[in-house]
Amino acid sequence: MLRSVADDVHVLTVPFRMGGLEVGGRMTVVRLPDGGLWVHSPVRFTPEVRAWVDALGPVRFLVAPNLMHHLAVPDWAAAYPDAKVAAPARLKRKRPELRIDLELGDAADAGWAGVIDQVFVRGMPKLDEVLFFHRPSRTVLVTDLAFNVQRTDSWLLRAYLKLSGAWQRLASTLTARVLIKDKAAVHAALEKVRAWDAERVVVCHGDVVEHDGRKALADGFARL
Repeated sequence: MLRSVADDVHVLTVPFRMGGLEVGGRMTVVRLPDGGLWVHSPVRFTPEVRAWVDALGPVRFLVAPNLMHHLAVPDWAAAYPDAKVAAPARLKRKRPELRIDLELGDAADAGWAGVIDQVFVRGMPKLDEVLFFHRPSRTVLVTDLAFNVQRTDSWLLRAYLKLSGAWQRLASTLTARVLIKDKAAVHAALEKVRAWDAERVVVCHGDVVEHDGRKALADGFARL
């Protein structure tokens, strides 16, 4: 079920395999001041998930935060035709059949500006991740730029994360670092993120960082 991690911020954690590894997945649902819902990285759509989300309010935005986290978006977009789909511009090339209403960049859309800030991480064209900061709860949302896996039954995942320097801590993985094509652009984006007064970090893969989020982000992005 959806779990509240802060006022107006709820998460749903589900199983998810990537490259043969069980890394888990997480959707975040933010209730905006008007009562509408902003859904980050939608997970597999099921009747149960729909019921949980509908209990919180009407879905207004569906956010694909990078070029990887889009698999479930078509089902959500079909279920909520009035919700606007937001995604990086390059996702149109990868999924031409997907309806995209808003292109994600550095500027927040008027529908969530002032409540959720964002930074588009340029310099990683195969990822094009956008990081978000929910101001009222001081919560940062990270998708694939960093993991925070504290426990796993998979020795292979544990070995990969140890090799990445990302075992049992918030940190970037080897895969993320390989995707960097312009370090200066990445560093410029992350400087903006480091300026956020973050207390909490919600990652899509791993555990939520509940405290000292600003320091965790600075340490976690040190290798990018």
